[in-house]
Amino acid sequence: MEWAEVCIDPNLKGLPYKIELDQWGQIVMSPATVHHVLLQNAIADLLKALSSNGKALLKLPIQTAENVKVPDVVWLSPERYELIKHSAVSPMAPEICIEVQSPGNTLAQMMHKKDLFLAAGAKEFWLCDDSGKLSFYEANGVIENSRLVQEMPIPCNILLD
Repeated sequence: MEWAEVCIDPNLKGLPYKIELDQWGQIVMSPATVHHVLLQNAIADLLKALSSNGKALLKLPIQTAENVKVPDVVWLSPERYELIKHSAVSPMAPEICIEVQSPGNTLAQMMHKKDLFLAAGAKEFWLCDDSGKLSFYEANGVIENSRLVQEMPIPCNILLD
């Protein structure tokens, strides 16, 4: 299946799942809990507050080496935004791709997504665990804090109201 087909399929509209495509074009759906969604929104809000020169978005479809993947939150510069804003699927990853780890995801799965997003052009990958603790990665491995959002507190724990 191609991403354009997923986008127009009436049977897939309104599902309470994150939809991605695996390397064989098969649909992968991940259910989200309220806690997961609250963490996503809190991260996006924090990015918006700390970085006024880019855009924080939820669930941007990105073409990767293994088909379309959809990180929970992304941050992209105005330049990348202009390059992708009319695309059905982004041909490149935004500068920052963020995943909120669900109980059904292993760390190995998250690190595989990290590798896919970095290979697709992301500069950083952030992983938020279930407690709200953020960890930061770039191509060379773990970093103490974001280099792109230098105002990010260290350590960074996303707190929910």
